[in-house]
Amino acid sequence: MESYIHIGRFVASFGLKGEVILQHALGKKTALKDVKVIFVEEQKGTYLPYFLESSKAKDHDEIYVKLEGIDTKESASRLSTRNVWLKDADFRKLAGKSSPISLLGYTVITDEDENLGPVQEVIEQPHQVLLRMDLNGKEALIPLHAESLDGIDHDQKEIHVVLPDGLLDVYR
Repeated sequence: MESYIHIGRFVASFGLKGEVILQHALGKKTALKDVKVIFVEEQKGTYLPYFLESSKAKDHDEIYVKLEGIDTKESASRLSTRNVWLKDADFRKLAGKSSPISLLGYTVITDEDENLGPVQEVIEQPHQVLLRMDLNGKEALIPLHAESLDGIDHDQKEIHVVLPDGLLDVYR
């Protein structure tokens, strides 16, 4: 089964020829170079492929995107607020190494050497990042900020954390 990574969403249409603005969390200015197809979530878990005609970086976290078959402002505006996904291989080529979203799939290890499992989603908030993962069949949110982050080993794909006492008890 193909693995998809959520990178952002369409926030608005642009111009009269069907361009849309993609707001992304890739962590660096990019124009989706070498990406031929993106996936738009029509319904939960259902991804429709859209082929890129062109793309141009707008700023650090937005891209102007022109999709095949979307040729009017009206058809582009129907895509507004839709989530956008990339194939895992395309995502790995584009994500900034220091961006929080690049931590997807990393294994979280506590200061007591407990392996909590892989990161399934990265949720960015103003003062911290939350790592969503499954712990004993339950969704767990692990805070990642200056006090809880012990280190990141990019070679081993591990995030070492020091968690507040009792945090994991909620999920057990």
